[in-house]
Amino acid sequence: MSRIAETFARLQAEKRAGFIPFLMAGDPDLGVTRELLRAAFDAGADLVELGVPFSDPMADGPVLQRSAERALAAGTTLTGVLELVAEARRDSRVPIVLFGYANPFLRYGAERLARDAATSGVDGVLCVDIPPEEADDLEPALAAAGLDMIFLLAPTSDRSRVEAVRARARGFVYYVSITGTTGAAAPDSAAVAAMIDHVRARVRLPVGVGFGITEPAQAATLGRVADAVIVGSAVMRLVEEHPGAAFLPVARAFLRSLADAVHAARV
Repeated sequence: MSRIAETFARLQAEKRAGFIPFLMAGDPDLGVTRELLRAAFDAGADLVELGVPFSDPMADGPVLQRSAERALAAGTTLTGVLELVAEARRDSRVPIVLFGYANPFLRYGAERLARDAATSGVDGVLCVDIPPEEADDLEPALAAAGLDMIFLLAPTSDRSRVEAVRARARGFVYYVSITGTTGAAAPDSAAVAAMIDHVRARVRLPVGVGFGITEPAQAATLGRVADAVIVGSAVMRLVEEHPGAAFLPVARAFLRSLADAVHAARV
């Protein structure tokens, strides 16, 4: 059983949802990301999605696009991100999922990525623009290395896409709560709850919900119906709103408020 599966089994036994923050690696630099990872662990994050910056992040809204641009301008590479994960593993066993796009992953090489990611302590990979039908190179390499490949489902996913995800997904399914890019709009909790039931009945994996979640109250609402709540744009927006030394204390407090809201949602 992977660390991701172990985490969701524990959450199910505790009858609570998990909190998953998304952090863009390298924004504003990898040193700050290292501190932000520690803050996420300390806040009670159950998993962490660590973004690998890419120059054309088509699924990301303006906040994460700018975040990726700053990370790339700071010289962030996939190799550097893996080294950061290896450092983080000295302090925590919280599962870490690499979140990124096909270009940097496949340029690095599927088998090399799987080997180096496993060695560094990565637990899974989510590649936004590789659907299950096109994962014949990456998914087997990750599986052979003991890593989960996470796939996306959305309100527009038809039966064939759900079946394709069911056949290949491991760890959990990331349900995109809105159509559009990250941070674009607030999710409709009733519609999300109905779709989660639909996905669970067919895929039989935990379902994490992301996109459009910006505050603890929203996170708590979705924590009552989802297996995990994923928050990204709202975290990385703080880099812009609180530059310099002010960023980390504000981020720590925000991460704690989100984790507390999700964990208390079913009490």
